[in-house]
Amino acid sequence: MTALELTLLYLTAAVLGVAVCRWLRLPAILGYLAAGVLMEPHTLGLAFGQDAESIKYLAEFGVVFLMFVIGLEFNLPKLRAMRRHVFGLGLAQVMLTIVIATAGSLLMAWAWPAHWPIGWQTALALSGALAMSSTAIVVKMMADRLELESEHGQRVMGVLLLQDLAVVPLLVLIPALGSPPEQLLRALALAALKAALLIALLLWGGQRVMRWWLTLVARRKSQELFVLNLLLMTLGLAWLTEHAGLSLALGAFICGVLISETEYRVQVEAEIRPFHDVLLGLFFITIGMLLDWRQVALQWPLVLALLTLPVLFKLGLIALLARVLGAGSGVALRTGLYLAQAGEFGFVLLTLSRREGLLPPELFNPVLAAMVLSMLATPFIIMASNRIVMRLVASDWMQQSLQMTSIARQSINTRGHVLICGYGRSGQAVARVLEQEGMPYIALDLDPDRVRQARAAGQSVAFGDAAKSQALLAAGLNRASAVAITYLDTHSVLQVLSTIRALAPQLPIVVRTQTDRELDRLRMAGATEVVPESMEGSLMLAGHALALLGVPMRRVIRVLREQREQRYGLLRGWFHGADDASDDEMAEERLASFTLPDAVAGRRLNDLLAELLTGTSELRAIALRSRAGAPAPIGDDTVLQGGETLVLSGKADALAHAEHVLA
Repeated sequence: MTALELTLLYLTAAVLGVAVCRWLRLPAILGYLAAGVLMEPHTLGLAFGQDAESIKYLAEFGVVFLMFVIGLEFNLPKLRAMRRHVFGLGLAQVMLTIVIATAGSLLMAWAWPAHWPIGWQTALALSGALAMSSTAIVVKMMADRLELESEHGQRVMGVLLLQDLAVVPLLVLIPALGSPPEQLLRALALAALKAALLIALLLWGGQRVMRWWLTLVARRKSQELFVLNLLLMTLGLAWLTEHAGLSLALGAFICGVLISETEYRVQVEAEIRPFHDVLLGLFFITIGMLLDWRQVALQWPLVLALLTLPVLFKLGLIALLARVLGAGSGVALRTGLYLAQAGEFGFVLLTLSRREGLLPPELFNPVLAAMVLSMLATPFIIMASNRIVMRLVASDWMQQSLQMTSIARQSINTRGHVLICGYGRSGQAVARVLEQEGMPYIALDLDPDRVRQARAAGQSVAFGDAAKSQALLAAGLNRASAVAITYLDTHSVLQVLSTIRALAPQLPIVVRTQTDRELDRLRMAGATEVVPESMEGSLMLAGHALALLGVPMRRVIRVLREQREQRYGLLRGWFHGADDASDDEMAEERLASFTLPDAVAGRRLNDLLAELLTGTSELRAIALRSRAGAPAPIGDDTVLQGGETLVLSGKADALAHAEHVLA
């Protein structure tokens, strides 16, 4: 095959694999692995020869960019915020996994030397790979399931963050372990010294040099030049650390850390993402290609043992550590289930061990096959985790019942309230406005620390998942007057919308989004109104600019109001005052409130609106309140009682006609 034909083959396999995974709502990484397995020379015989070897070498750059992005996302405030889980559960998991797995591997080598011929150096390298879990798969699955802020989600994220940091010393350790036995101590000491000196030098003076250089490049205002410099810096530092006797990935990680402390971090992440995704996908394809399924079939008992024993060991160890460190039984078991698999860094360490001659060829395929199979099984384990926990931990069902009871106790005496899904900055801002207006609300959030602090401050917040019908019903969804969803993640919002619409089809729902890109999709999913932050920011910016240019404030307010009326259906119109008497304002849509006479009792709202219409004018019911002032639902089958307050939107002549009819 020519180089072009081989490249087309790789791209076709990657596209098909990722497309199937997206259709099945699985992480793209599984598609890359499956594509590599199918292209393996002993499966379909599609990849072979020196061209395949050159592609494998190119795929090493995927590891470089993976470590660069990990360094870019590394920041001390995040570490400090999660230090209890990172340096508690995470550190204990990595250290104990390495110690126990190393001891277990040596015991296997002593008991079955013919099947497990390894020394302590290989055992240590394999245990380091075993300690890793898949950040890409687990984070994607938790984000889709709205679990990033849950109790087990916080613990999982803390462990994954520590594992990312633990890769750095392992990248230094493994090449040194490949040295001859008589030079091992010297190699370890020299590698540690070189790593310490290089990292200290780069972090001490590198940050100032990096900021100065990026500023110089950014002033040229050339995107091509900016991207080329990113590639040069990433690969240049990787080359520097490799020539220092360390690894390519370590230099890329340092480069990411240096840039993360500059103001160019967001721009750099956006520019480097396409290179990272493509090359990392190529890396996982080559991982699948490394498998020789003929050898795996011959050694299937060993593969099965290497699949089940490490997964069960990690599950049990992590669950036990989480339980000892204060988690409930259900939370501890979920944490173990989410982290029991192998990870992408495990592949990095495994291939590095093979390159350094630490891993015998006859063991590479069984170990690699077990890691691939564990990652392929991960999405299904996570999707079944709730059923597993409910079956094995009886107290978890009771704990969830108590949680629902706690939510219901808070909301039982509340009617006509606003249900806020998500109590971050936006959710708290909504709650403050409602409090000022004397409107009741109940908020659901999955961050236990935030919920605890908010409740201590006397705010109406409960710990619960807004995507679950039990939590919504316990929070009084059927008695609520409106729902505000403050999440930014579109997939999470769609899940919440689907659940609410199934339970309360007529309930008004206001959704927050960052841009108007998903506007139509969210409205079709059931959102009554979608508020994009980008538009509101633009309107405020325009308003301040007009004011600074000397435009009268009344005119500025009117312009902003007109823009919002065009954008938001629920905000069309305003309550008419004595000073709103211009011809233009008389022709615009406005709001008016009417007290309904007792004669309308028993009639449907839609029938009344049809009677109030005149000519081609339009009238819309915006809100309805009972005699006591509580919000009432507006729908096709709403039956009026008489004495309610009805808010209508329309032009002046239509509202005047409605007032005449009602009088």
